[in-house]
Amino acid sequence: MTTYIDVHAIQTVPPSLVHRDAPEAPTTANFCACPSERAASHSCTLAIRRYFETHFDSSLVGSRTKYALDLITDEIHRLDPNFPKKQAIEEAEKVFKLAKIKLNDPKNTKLDDDETSRGKLKNTGYLLFLSPFQITNIAQAIIDADESPIKAADAKRLLNSQHSIDIACFGRMVADNPSFNVDAAVQVAHALGIHESTPEFDYFTAVDDVVEDRDDTGAGMLGTVQMMSSTLYRFATINVDALRENLGSSDAADTAIRAFLEAFVVSMPTGKQNTFANNTLPELVYVAVRNDRSVSLVNAFEDPVVATTEASRRVLGAQRMAQEESEIEKNYGFVPRAAFVVALNDLGEEFSGIATQTSLPDLYNSVLSATGKAE
Repeated sequence: MTTYIDVHAIQTVPPSLVHRDAPEAPTTANFCACPSERAASHSCTLAIRRYFETHFDSSLVGSRTKYALDLITDEIHRLDPNFPKKQAIEEAEKVFKLAKIKLNDPKNTKLDDDETSRGKLKNTGYLLFLSPFQITNIAQAIIDADESPIKAADAKRLLNSQHSIDIACFGRMVADNPSFNVDAAVQVAHALGIHESTPEFDYFTAVDDVVEDRDDTGAGMLGTVQMMSSTLYRFATINVDALRENLGSSDAADTAIRAFLEAFVVSMPTGKQNTFANNTLPELVYVAVRNDRSVSLVNAFEDPVVATTEASRRVLGAQRMAQEESEIEKNYGFVPRAAFVVALNDLGEEFSGIATQTSLPDLYNSVLSATGKAE
């Protein structure tokens, strides 16, 4: 029996550009038979990872980079400033060779002792996810290699243990050696607008401060930026058992669950944030702890929501979500082990009889209590 934590949210954003495509236009989708705003899942995931970085212990958060060799050699010098630089590079390269992870030659091969090595050492050619513990453990093993040479089994153990919470949540793919792959314990959906919406254009001008003091007229710069205002449905799910397996303990998984729930609720993609200051929070968060399977409620919005004078989009969105959950429970029998709702104003009343109303600070402990401990 697998335990899942489904997290649903209704969140309204004012005119903004939270996520954009190549032509600098808001990303959209046609899920509800009409155009609506979309924030891509990878953009939402990045926002969550950035929240991890700024709000939690740095030892819990990994680095995703082509320059893993640089991080390891830097860590060697931090642990042992007298360790020869050339030897540190050579030994770090051996670890990757033992792990059967290919390294590409750098474009700039000149390496000066008084300069940073970043970009001047060999690189993996693709983004490799490593946790701080993995980087430190590899560096320490290299320092201790004179007494205990690193073998292939050691390299595999060093790279495949003590994962950070972001590796455990979002997974890791190592193209050269699939044995180092980590299956993601978390799925994050695209955030979708629950109503019809199309991009608008903000026509702006900029004043030339020097010319303004003269008699010249006209703007120093003209331009446009696209924007959208939407009420979004957001969804993510955590496979608790997979998370425990990736992290190796229930306590570490509990820390990751708490961190993810907080980051999911509070963070959003930050495209053009300085221009629009779209710093809103969800109006409603519904969390269901399930023993059967993960269930998205996105189909509640297959028909676009249309606001009326009596009900706003967020009110109608909450009603649609609650109705969809109720119908699934009644007709399919997928009743959560426990369910909780955090909501503004009276939105939580829509989930009366479905979920326990709580506050965000209390939500974390309630969810963890509902998941139970691994047997």
